[in-house]
Amino acid sequence: QEQLVESGGGLVQAGGSLRLSCAASGRTLSSVFMAWFRQSPGKDREFVATIAWSGGSTIYADSVKGRFTISRDNAKRTVYLQMNSLKPEDTAVYYCAADRRGRVGVSGDVYDLWGQGTQVTVSS
Repeated sequence: QEQLVESGGGLVQAGGSLRLSCAASGRTLSSVFMAWFRQSPGKDREFVATIAWSGGSTIYADSVKGRFTISRDNAKRTVYLQMNSLKPEDTAVYYCAADRRGRVGVSGDVYDLWGQGTQVTVSS
């Protein structure tokens, strides 16, 4: 059974850093695009970043560009999101997602496997 499990969320002051991890299980997940999304109460789910299976291609939302870095370690079947210079508006539940169908993109519809989410709260 393929699944994604996020960890690393928590409470941090504005300007601080957190690193989220997404542990993947399953034989195909090392060869697919992976992404991070986030959702705040009352808001739509928002794309954050995506990374190709090789790790050589990444895309970021404008709101996090220059502050967040997505990376992956296929040997460990883990995807990371390093978040620096955090702002209160980054507060959200962060979800890891996998694009097992090879559709490639930044829309949530592209991704067909999701983790349960991890809460990130940034205080001002």
